[in-house]
Amino acid sequence: MTQRILFILLAISLFSSCGEYNKVLKSNDYNYKFEYAKKAFEKKKYAQAYTILGDLVTVFKGTDKAEESLYLLALSYYENKDYINSGAYFKAYYTNYPKGQYTELARFYAGYGYYLDSPESQLDQSGTYKAIEELQGFLDYFPKSDKVSIAQNAIFELQDKLVFKELQNAQLYYNLGNYLGNNYESAVIVARNAIKDYPYSKYKEQLEMLILKARYQEAAQSVEEKKVERFRDVIDEYYSFINDYPESETRKEADNIFKIASNYVKE
Repeated sequence: MTQRILFILLAISLFSSCGEYNKVLKSNDYNYKFEYAKKAFEKKKYAQAYTILGDLVTVFKGTDKAEESLYLLALSYYENKDYINSGAYFKAYYTNYPKGQYTELARFYAGYGYYLDSPESQLDQSGTYKAIEELQGFLDYFPKSDKVSIAQNAIFELQDKLVFKELQNAQLYYNLGNYLGNNYESAVIVARNAIKDYPYSKYKEQLEMLILKARYQEAAQSVEEKKVERFRDVIDEYYSFINDYPESETRKEADNIFKIASNYVKE
């Protein structure tokens, strides 16, 4: 009996809430709509909030409510995990109000939302680049913000995602070997570019090892007149690798490559 009463009360409350929301949507009292949108946001009814605010930002343009309504619109989308729309509105906010009350937060949330929305490494990474751009913009404008460390860590994570994608591409070239051309050279180029662009990535050791292995395979599968020169390149890569990572877990593999290359060059 108690459960039934609670269900009835809940249904009445829900119906009343929906009825008021529909009333707000039809209302021409913009202040009333704005206050309802703020209450809806506080109650975590973010879809209701951004639906109402989407109409109000145009109406309030040039008024004392314009700034707050635009920021709240962006934040409603953000809290609803719609980071594409939130990013667009946050950018609209800090573009229109470069010294506004919420500019620091708008710049941060614009970038952090894109960070949260960044796709897996095997997918298109345009969103990842956008996140890095926005977060770097936040750091440039607000270097003393209490959110600096959060933004920096997000950037490092995003950059590692880009490097991992390049590592996968380089590995693919390596696996292709000499199929339809010298893919070992392509593997080296991709890996070197990744190291150049992101020298502090956690994948740097793997990239350098892949370069060494690619140079070795390239030398081993070369025609005789090119082998000595290419094995010398292998030895150079070996010294570069062990200089950076003397305690590497792949040191034994690297040493074996060096031994083979050294014996061939001596001959």
